[in-house]
Amino acid sequence: MAKIKLKTNRSAAKRFIENGNGEFKRGKAGKRHILTKKSRKLKRELRTSTIVDSTNVKQVKRMLPNG
Repeated sequence: MAKIKLKTNRSAAKRFIENGNGEFKRGKAGKRHILTKKSRKLKRELRTSTIVDSTNVKQVKRMLPNG
């Protein structure tokens, strides 16, 4: 008996990318609007990506069953 195919959450697929270690990479929040009052340094730091916290990895894996 074949297993039911699991659907990928498309919004999560656009936000998270799995790297070779099984960790998920994500973009940082806070760089969409109201940028004039934020410092140059903060805006520069917000450009870089970061790893999803270990407390949220389970939820991300559930949304992305196919990697």
